[in-house]
Amino acid sequence: MSAAAIEQPFDDEPFSLTAIADEIMERHPGYRVEIIGGHLLVTPSPDAPHARALTSLMIPFIAAGLHGEETEVLQNVGLWLPTGAEDYVIPDLAIVDADIDDHLVENNAYDPVCFRLVLEVTSSNWKDDLKTKAVAYAQAKVPVYVIVDRKHQRVHVLTDPSGEQYEHHRPYSPGETATLPASIGAEATLDVAQILKAAQKKAD
Repeated sequence: MSAAAIEQPFDDEPFSLTAIADEIMERHPGYRVEIIGGHLLVTPSPDAPHARALTSLMIPFIAAGLHGEETEVLQNVGLWLPTGAEDYVIPDLAIVDADIDDHLVENNAYDPVCFRLVLEVTSSNWKDDLKTKAVAYAQAKVPVYVIVDRKHQRVHVLTDPSGEQYEHHRPYSPGETATLPASIGAEATLDVAQILKAAQKKAD
């Protein structure tokens, strides 16, 4: 999703990034605020193609049985990051353990151990999803990170987190099928062309 980093104007005064994030969301309903590496990322409301892509993505996950007793397919649930005292991120879509409610950390964000897959659909500031969040999710040891890259018309599948990066990064083009690791809880495949088409604005 589109996002803009906000530097803090305070020098010596104590402040809470979480409090600032809450104030931004209160003043701008619909905006998403995340804290990564001590910086605020403010994201405006997604457009219809972004939401349509997420719906298209949920269908194969649910068809594979990933929304049931062992795992759930959820949108916009907070993931607590190990990179800072207040760091958290809100992936567009996630496959999580069904007992996620037992792993709440704070600020509506959950322990990353519950997350089997996270997914982002890019918007205008696509570099955040391809770079900043790739590092953050790797540091949180999320096993699988999927990016629907609307800028370059690709679907990226990143697996095997190690340190600040994923060991394996496979981009898929339209016409290909992205096969996801069975470790997410079931075998699931994504039709790249179908997903990218859903993520585009409809012709007038």
